[in-house]
Parts: sequence; C-alpha cells; structure tokens
Amino acid sequence: MFRVDACVLFVADRVSQAAMATFELYRRSTIGMCLTETLDEMVQNGTLSPELAIQVLVQFDKSMTEALETQVKSKVSIKGHLHTYRFCDNVWTFILQDALFKNEDSQENVGRVKIVACDSKLLTQ
Repeated sequence: MFRVDACVLFVADRVSQAAMATFELYRRSTIGMCLTETLDEMVQNGTLSPELAIQVLVQFDKSMTEALETQVKSKVSIKGHLHTYRFCDNVWTFILQDALFKNEDSQENVGRVKIVACDSKLLTQ
C-alpha cells in the first residue's frame, strides 16, 4: 500500500477567503482530519448538531486560509524524486519520494509527500 507521510497544499496566487473556503483544501491536513473526526464523534454522540459541525468546518476553511496568508512569513524549497503527477479538473497533484524541505534555518527529509496545487482563477468563478 502506498503511504503518504506528508501532504502539502498550495494555491497559486492570493485569493479571497470566501473563494478559498469553497475549496476545502485544508480539511485533508492532519489538523483538518483530526477536527473532522472529533466533529463526527460529537455528532454521533448527540453533543453537536450536524448543521453546527458544518459551520465549524466552513469556519476552519476560512481561518486556515487567513492564517496562512497573514501569519506565515517563511519560504520553503522542496526537492525530491517525482513519483506521480496528475492534472485533473485544473488541479495538479504531485507525489514526491525522498523529498527534502529547506527553509532559512533547517531542513527536513520526508519519505513521501503529496502536493496539491490549484489555480486561483478557479476559485473566483
């Protein structure tokens, strides 16, 4: 079975929060998956309504977009061996093996990484 150790999501150019929220990109990140699992448990236990859980996820999409636009200042370079690439519905997906992430003061090796890149023009349609 093919396992992806890390997932990186990119959006080309800057986009508005409302437009980005419709793409739900960050729900597949580790924190997004944990939030979704927790919300599912709360809905199943009856401590949270399904409508409120959806509102929380929509707010999560908006908050992640805003946080990445305003709070992340560092740049990272990524090098690796391209294992798979795909272009479907104007979304690029790349899977790299033996990827090396470098920023100003550190570097990290990752066995496999999945990069999803979306054209920002899609978000404004």
